[in-house]
This record gives sequence, structure tokens and C-alpha cells, in this order.
Amino acid sequence: MSLPPDGILVAALRAGDDTAFARVLDEWSSSMLRLARSFVSTHATAEEVVQDTWLAVLKGLAGFEGRSAFRTWVYRILVTTAKKRGARERRSIPWSSVTPGDHGPTVDPARFRGHDDRYPGGWREFPAAWASPEEITLSVEIHRVLGEILDELPERQRVVLALRDVEGHTAREVCELLDLTPANQRVLLHRARAVVRERLAGYLTAATPVEGGRP
Repeated sequence: MSLPPDGILVAALRAGDDTAFARVLDEWSSSMLRLARSFVSTHATAEEVVQDTWLAVLKGLAGFEGRSAFRTWVYRILVTTAKKRGARERRSIPWSSVTPGDHGPTVDPARFRGHDDRYPGGWREFPAAWASPEEITLSVEIHRVLGEILDELPERQRVVLALRDVEGHTAREVCELLDLTPANQRVLLHRARAVVRERLAGYLTAATPVEGGRP
């Protein structure tokens, strides 16, 4: 059962309705944990971030004015809390700065035809077709590889990708949560998706059985 509209939900939480709070926890805590993990180094720390976020939400309910969706407001508190914890764990780069991973081509330029070619900018060789999910037997390994790829992404790219493609937030919500311009959000998402696709393409190509049973 979906949650009630924000007005009803917030009123119930302000009134101390335990049932309403339990429903919100069930609906959002898992996705909040995944998002928090994008900022901190361990699962345990991410759990602490989520707990601290809910405490802050309950303490700050009186200040919620409804200018944004309640979920967006909660996630904004989560992002702020997670960033502070992450900064204590490691020497951090300011969120507003551009990391080295935000520059350069997203796909190796050598894979495209040159300007003097008959078809400039086209693929030199089309990417190999990926096997269907049924043909891939190492699904656990794929998830492990994907996790490693995400961990290696620059923080801003990783968080934008998590919010858009994992948690299903809209571009507008991500911009509000992370204080990004629409253009920056699009660039970060594009670069993150390109890196993930490129790395997974290499892995899946290597993992795909060749016809005839020979490697």
C-alpha cells in the first residue's frame, strides 16, 4: 500500500503516529541506506547515517513547510548527513569542485572513425552483441563487478547515478537534492552511465560463450 499524500503523512508524523512512521521506514529506509553508502566507506556507517537522518527528520518536522516533496526534504537531510560523515572519514574534495573524472571522453576515441573517414564519428567496429540474461550464469559475479565500477566512479557521478537509475528520482529532484544545475546533472549522469556501460560491455563480452564452445 502506497503512502498517503504529504499533508496527511506529515500531520500523522507530527502527531506521533507510530504506524505512519513505521510505514515510512519500510518504504524509504532501504533506498536511503543505498544512497548513504554512496558517501561513506562501510555499510555500518551508512546505517548510522540513516539513523541520524531519521532523528533529524523527527526533530525538524515542525520546520517542514511543504516547499518541496516530503521525500525530497528527507533525502536532502540524508545527503547532508552522509556528506558530513564521509568528510570525516577521508580527505574530501568540495562538492562544488569538479573532479578529474568529470573531464575527458566517456568512450575511447580510438573506437570511432576519424574526421577524414567516409563516415566520420561512426563506430570502427560495432560493439559486440551482449548475451541474454539466460546465457549469463555468473550473475553474482556481475553484481560484484558492477559494485566495483560504482565504487570507482567520482563521488558526484556515483551519487547522481544512484539517485536517477537506482532510486528513480527525477532530474529535478536530483538537482534540488544536490544543488546542481540541470546541465551539470545531465553531464554527470551521462558520464556515469557511459563509464558503467563501457566497463560492463568489456566484462560481458569476455563472459559471453563463443559459438562452438571455444573461448
